[in-house]
Amino acid sequence: MNVISRATIDKFIKKHPDSQSSLKSWYAEAKSANWKKPQDIKDKYKPASFLSDNRVIFNIGGNKYRLVVSVAYNTQTVFIKWIGTHAEYTKKRF
Repeated sequence: MNVISRATIDKFIKKHPDSQSSLKSWYAEAKSANWKKPQDIKDKYKPASFLSDNRVIFNIGGNKYRLVVSVAYNTQTVFIKWIGTHAEYTKKRF
């Protein structure tokens, strides 16, 4: 998968250094993935949640952080939409 944008992850890691290991692991796994449908993601990330418009929510760092992405399965592209703490996520409307 082509993950856009790594800069978003790097910026978040600077603010939350304890997320580095988890986010870098997710990024590496997503880059090497070949997701063709939501079930492909669910098979690897059982706690992932799915929203409309091919948006997926990943629990990061033992559910301390949330990563929201949009997946374009046909072009093999993952767009990072938002990263935040679990507490920030509960205040958002996705």
